[in-house]
Amino acid sequence: MAHLDTSEGFAVMAAGLRKRYASDPEALRGVDFAVRPGEIYGLLGPNGAGKSTALQILTTLLLPSAGSAQIFGEDVLAAQRAVRRIIGVVLQETGVDPLLTGWEALELQARLFGASRTAARRRVHELVELLSLQDFARRRIAGYSGGMRRRLDLALGLVHAPRVLFLDEPTTGLDPLSRRSLWDLVRRVRRESATTIFLTTQYLEEADSLCDRVAILQAGVLVAEDSPSGLKRRMRRDLIELEPQDPRLADRLLAIARQRQPEAMWDRQVVRLAVADGAAAAEDLLAAAREAGIRLSGLRVAPPSLDDVFLELTGAPGPDRLAGSGS
Repeated sequence: MAHLDTSEGFAVMAAGLRKRYASDPEALRGVDFAVRPGEIYGLLGPNGAGKSTALQILTTLLLPSAGSAQIFGEDVLAAQRAVRRIIGVVLQETGVDPLLTGWEALELQARLFGASRTAARRRVHELVELLSLQDFARRRIAGYSGGMRRRLDLALGLVHAPRVLFLDEPTTGLDPLSRRSLWDLVRRVRRESATTIFLTTQYLEEADSLCDRVAILQAGVLVAEDSPSGLKRRMRRDLIELEPQDPRLADRLLAIARQRQPEAMWDRQVVRLAVADGAAAAEDLLAAAREAGIRLSGLRVAPPSLDDVFLELTGAPGPDRLAGSGS
């Protein structure tokens, strides 16, 4: 891929980014991407694809082996102090003192960034309102639920009003309701502060719902970059799911499907295959199953999901499946 022009005012830019560890193959192998100001941009990939390595380089926590990266024109190598002033980072694990209240943690963070006591309190007030922390900001962090803690982590990353906020799998471990609540807060942050948001996630549903564009990494190489809807349109195929009433007949049903589409698979208790004409193929499969004496308890024809795109591009089940997400 040709290196990107760095003069276009991107919020986040990587050009020819490489990282080689002493004992491992290259974690990143010449990665190029550019994030526009105000975007929510998602980085996806199977375990070991290079997502965490890329995030650590962009946030000045790791040095690249080659290539370059910039945050609003500030080089992550040559201007680390300037980069750290304009980014916020929310990692999966944070070191906040659990004996502090949420309010105290936010005020302390603001003071560490150089705010006066008055300015720090004013900023904490703003964040409590923005992220709906009123019900628990004065309580000790040790008593927070997972959803409360992630809201506080988000607020801590925003204390100094960063231009770019990096979120590392922000909803891992949350229940579906808490996850969607956090999505709403991320959208509100972007809407009300124009903050650019760069996130990694193990939930493809999350990327589909939140992101303006996504990039998919596979073995350190960027294999696709587009809007979620754009990626799904690229497949130009329908997905069929067939669920046998008797799971013991799954092998026979799969064999029938593979006569039509060799890449058909048994996945999550259903036979799944991608075809050019879903309606016609479904009729054919239904007739073939009846002829073989296989009753179906379910038959579904649908356009591809981001999960299906991920599977086709990487050859791996989507992170939603790996994580056991049924939502």
